[in-house]
Amino acid sequence: MTVMDIPFVNITKQDLLQEHIYPRLEQKKKTFVVTANPEIVMKTREDAAFKKIVQEADYTVPDGIGIIIAAKWMKTPLQERIAGYDLSLDLLNYANTHQLSCYFLGASEEINQKAVEKVKKDYPNIEIAGNHHGFFELEDYDFAKSVADTQPDIIFVAAGFPKQEKWIAAYKHLFDHGLFIGVGGTFDALAGTVKRAPAFWIKLNLEWFYRLSQQPRTRFKRTLKLFEFMFRVMFNR
Repeated sequence: MTVMDIPFVNITKQDLLQEHIYPRLEQKKKTFVVTANPEIVMKTREDAAFKKIVQEADYTVPDGIGIIIAAKWMKTPLQERIAGYDLSLDLLNYANTHQLSCYFLGASEEINQKAVEKVKKDYPNIEIAGNHHGFFELEDYDFAKSVADTQPDIIFVAAGFPKQEKWIAAYKHLFDHGLFIGVGGTFDALAGTVKRAPAFWIKLNLEWFYRLSQQPRTRFKRTLKLFEFMFRVMFNR
């Protein structure tokens, strides 16, 4: 189904992984996954190039309760929310079990290093193909080629939207294979600098409110975007 011209997968996370993602990893098919919340959908309204990138991704998953509510309002309900952080953990578990290689691109150098150390500790069978902070230039072809040369199986890009998706779209042709996924603030959670909402809040679909209460300054504008998104969906604007 689509929300504001963005097509979302309408299956459970488990079915997405078992029936689509894991088989493509086994077959070494290039795969581009977008984890889209209301902010990303709103950004596609302002940036035509970004919209085209999201529309052409292999899978766009509904990461954000706002997407789920919008789908219900439009009478085309989605089966479940698929959070980018949860999807990342599933991918790390799979990579650990199958001894795959991963590249970690994004966040500050400190956060990036902490996240990689956490992965090394919790997923010892993963090969760290490489890692790099998120302060790179989108136009830096040589840097992108250096990442591609490590031949990772999974490339986690935590550079924030739309940069992370634009980088993937611009340079995935340099890679022989790989699953590319933009993961936003996932490295912060892995590093322990930002705590995930307690399960109780997540179950009640109030993770957005928990984050707002924990980071009111940084989250306020993002929350306004969520309400603008819902307004536009409800009134077809």
